Amino acid sequence: AHMGSFVPARRAVIGPLDRIFTRVGSADDLAGGRSTFMVEMSEAAAILHNATPKSLVLMDELGRGTSTYDGLALALACAEHLLTQNRSLTLFATHYLELTRLPERLAGAVNRHVEAVEKEGRIAFLYTLKEGPADRSYGLQVAALAGIPPEVIERAKAHLERLEGQGDGLGTYLEALDPDGLTPRQALEHLYALKGLLKRQSPSPGSG
Repeated sequence: AHMGSFVPARRAVIGPLDRIFTRVGSADDLAGGRSTFMVEMSEAAAILHNATPKSLVLMDELGRGTSTYDGLALALACAEHLLTQNRSLTLFATHYLELTRLPERLAGAVNRHVEAVEKEGRIAFLYTLKEGPADRSYGLQVAALAGIPPEVIERAKAHLERLEGQGDGLGTYLEALDPDGLTPRQALEHLYALKGLLKRQSPSPGSG
């Protein structure tokens, strides 16, 4: 808009921007000896150090280049920093469900999702922005759309059901507990029971 480019809207109020920062896409820097995750973190660091309240920041899937919990922790911390310290106008795209809870405790954060419809196992993205977080993930449908063989998709569905079942079992057990009403011995017994439940639900080496 500041350059005189077309704005696809009936009306818009756009404040002054000093810079535009992006952290989109991922690739190794083989010549520089940097992994995908190192490239990702280097770009994120540059944004966190230089973005101002007048900057526009576009972050896409931050944290996907490492383990799930490390990636989630870093994505959450970066989002919080951009919101509370940099105070930049930020679009933070993510599949981490935990990040959608930011509006519950930080003013200025809002959730939006792109609408999609599913019919007979196939997905169509409507490219319409809706309020609130997405209510589900469409990873398997997108994989099928990209051409992943049907037998691989079916196997992935079986793994997904097993993994979701593990979470449901542990969650149900924990919800039924009353920590304040347990004696130290009862608490220890429940801890061993939870450990046993987790061990039974975890696949043995070489299975699957």
